[in-house]
Amino acid sequence: MKKLLLVLLALSVTITGTEAKAWNIDYSATPVQDDFRNLSKELGSALAYRNLAPATPLGLTGFDVALQASFISIKNDSGYWKQATNNDAPDYVGFPVLRVRKGLPLGIDVGAMYSKIPDTNIQLFGVEVSKAILEGGMASPAFGIRGTWTKLAGVDDLNLQTFGVDATISKGFLMFTPYAGGGMVWIDSKPTGTISSLKNENMWQPRGFVGVKFSPLPLIGVTAEVEHAARPIYSLKLGVSF
Repeated sequence: MKKLLLVLLALSVTITGTEAKAWNIDYSATPVQDDFRNLSKELGSALAYRNLAPATPLGLTGFDVALQASFISIKNDSGYWKQATNNDAPDYVGFPVLRVRKGLPLGIDVGAMYSKIPDTNIQLFGVEVSKAILEGGMASPAFGIRGTWTKLAGVDDLNLQTFGVDATISKGFLMFTPYAGGGMVWIDSKPTGTISSLKNENMWQPRGFVGVKFSPLPLIGVTAEVEHAARPIYSLKLGVSF
């Protein structure tokens, strides 16, 4: 298992280490309020907790550890990204995520994640809790609800966190378990440092997602997901469940 996790880590770093150049969120001047709001909306949507799991609970003894790579194409030619990055914003943001989930009684799962976007000052951590309303079976789908929280770290000019709530439905077929869902993300963005004179921005952002988990071996799962919030977000997760 240790060798498998090392392989997953190497793959994640390879996938997400293709940024064209180093860049940071680091304001040299104060933007107008609308530009700060647009950046908060797009960045908050990108950094919210991704689902990347069917609605079926792990079970009391279940445990899942995984590496994830997510990608979002940003409006890097817009004024708000240019000013936030001193004209260094890439065409897309790719970031690796380390995730763990643990099953609890009553169809409840809890989880945590951490991410560091390569060659930037952006770090992210978060937690999740989910509850299976229907655990699913041979002929019935699983249905669950989930709450999430993420927190941006490493950026002096921005204090941003997200709170998410969503619902997911899934149904397994042989080695495949497709799922779909949607919900809302509350983005709480506070300007600090250089731009502390601006007002806080708080907003609800709807999102929807579809994905599929492929389980070629009893302990191995590969999950692909497409989400649309402020921008399309594409994710791939490689995990070990036991």
